[in-house]
Amino acid sequence: MSIIDPRKNYEETREEIGYVTRKEATLNDYKRIGFKSGLEVHQQLRTKSKLFCRCPAGIYHDDNDFDAEVIRHMRPTLSEMGVYDGTALMEFRTRKEITYRINNETACTYEVDDTPPFPVDREALEIAISIALAARMNIVGEVHITRKQYLDGSIPTGFQRSAIISVEGELQLKNKRVRLIQLSLEEDSCREVSDIGHKRIYKTDRLGMPLIETVTYPDCLTPDELAEAAEYIRFLNRSTGKVRTGMGAAREDVNVSCEGGSRAEIKGVAHIRWIPELSHNEAFRQYALLNIRSKLHKNIEDPAAWSAKTKEITEREQEFHFAPVRSALDRGDRVIALNLPGCRGILSHFTQPGRIFADEISDRLKVIACIEKPNMTHSEEIAGGNFNNLFPELAIWLSADAGDAQIILWGPGEDIPTAIETVEERIRLAFAGVPNETRKAFEDGTTMFERVLPGRDRMYPDTDSQPIAVTTEMLEKLGRNMPVDVAKRFLQMKEWNLPEDTWHYLLSKNLVVLVERISNDLGFDPREVGIMIGHRFRSLEGRGRVAAGFSYERLYDLFAFLKNEKLLAPVARILLPAAVAEASPDFKSILAGTGLHRATMNEIRDEAKNLAARFPEVCYNGNMAGMEEWMMGQLHMKALGTVRLSEVRNAVSELLEVRD
Repeated sequence: MSIIDPRKNYEETREEIGYVTRKEATLNDYKRIGFKSGLEVHQQLRTKSKLFCRCPAGIYHDDNDFDAEVIRHMRPTLSEMGVYDGTALMEFRTRKEITYRINNETACTYEVDDTPPFPVDREALEIAISIALAARMNIVGEVHITRKQYLDGSIPTGFQRSAIISVEGELQLKNKRVRLIQLSLEEDSCREVSDIGHKRIYKTDRLGMPLIETVTYPDCLTPDELAEAAEYIRFLNRSTGKVRTGMGAAREDVNVSCEGGSRAEIKGVAHIRWIPELSHNEAFRQYALLNIRSKLHKNIEDPAAWSAKTKEITEREQEFHFAPVRSALDRGDRVIALNLPGCRGILSHFTQPGRIFADEISDRLKVIACIEKPNMTHSEEIAGGNFNNLFPELAIWLSADAGDAQIILWGPGEDIPTAIETVEERIRLAFAGVPNETRKAFEDGTTMFERVLPGRDRMYPDTDSQPIAVTTEMLEKLGRNMPVDVAKRFLQMKEWNLPEDTWHYLLSKNLVVLVERISNDLGFDPREVGIMIGHRFRSLEGRGRVAAGFSYERLYDLFAFLKNEKLLAPVARILLPAAVAEASPDFKSILAGTGLHRATMNEIRDEAKNLAARFPEVCYNGNMAGMEEWMMGQLHMKALGTVRLSEVRNAVSELLEVRD
């Protein structure tokens, strides 16, 4: 039996689907594969309490700082329609033991479903409605609390309480509009500490914190549009000043499909900058799976009758004791060889950069059968530890045909039946094309299987919570202090002639309103203030030169000090490093330490005349061409703060013209 060249097959199948990198991709490439995507943006709200209890929100603990542990095993329940959700059934198959690390400061009996929920936190509800109003969405007349099953253990009760706040709206991006489906208010889940084998550990400090979920239609037709929409929602949420910031406070779920594919959800994307690469590769992964489907249907006459042939490799079959097999047997694992009829060339088919279809199987073995990687090898390996030349003998032992492929997997005996089912299930799904699934994101732009995509069967009403009426009075009250629309903020920064490289920072930190206040209240030029904050302060903040607990309000105080001292905005650049580095800075002392001198324009002109007379003495080569720049350098600190440097330059130029 001939041995397939897996590396060559990987490259050929990559070329077959026309994969290009994101940098190389054009609009035509995305049209060719039918790229389509939308978002689910989760944003924590800045409230004092959690959503359905009165534990404090926003307090975090180290992974090993806990007072108790609770262990649970999750089981599915029927939906109100009398059916089980597919995700719940998949999670049940994993037989996970879930451990919760609880700190008394941030947890109570509500979170393990031993206490009924409190009424929904009013502050959170009002923030959610305010953001929905800012997005110009249609607010519901009554807020109804529902339950969504989560059997991955991320919520100890096995369900999340959630409520739709508004429906239907749109975002105006630079070149298109993206429609909004809904905005929901819900409780956050636990933070995962580890997930190894059948044991998963969570921290509960984040559990129950209020967050909103903003869901868009799949209107984004390129990865860049998708990232722009995510940024817009981020700016919109932060413009209210009522949301949390920092790592994990906002997370994006990215829904991606290609023409002929189906929705896959990339879960919990931590950084918006990851979105373009992730969505690009996911769309091409689906396009590759459609190519695999075509090949399988060509190779296999009756997909419904397809099944794998399995044989166990024991101590007796020493000719198949490849290094990983020998290691598995030494650990006491069972080792199973599978023959996959008609799958030659499928296992090494390109799916993502550096990944092949066999990885789709290995990922599911880790997630569903809970067998940690490495958990298998196969006849089309392209990575290190290549044992392909040993597989022809295995193929003979399995009575394989020339068009078949082979896998060897290993694991604890109790996990092997699930592992075999998982391999066969993934091949059968390949006959259909693209499975609906949730995928985990990696920084390199690739993803892996996380769980089956949940459906509506996991939702049912929460009979412990009463409906909440949204009154006209409430909407009028919340509508009085709406933030300026994000699109208008862009126009405003353009009118101020702010450099575009400051826009993202100012919007993401909700500092445009601060620039506006400093300009309106104190009379400083918004361009100067915006550049000072968007360049100088951003650099200091990025390098960790800002005191712990720093408030952006201090920037307002700094400019107020300059106004009181009758100093110009450029002085802020000199004072800024010391002004933001201390917990309680004394602006007067900082100013005194700079050596700045207040001078009138007449004093500047007199000093300029003295400098012009001295220049021949300091000019070592007799070249007078640099006189003006030298004089400006000498006058800079004397003039800065009281006289515009442009005026000083004009005075110096006039003086030199008279001398000539």
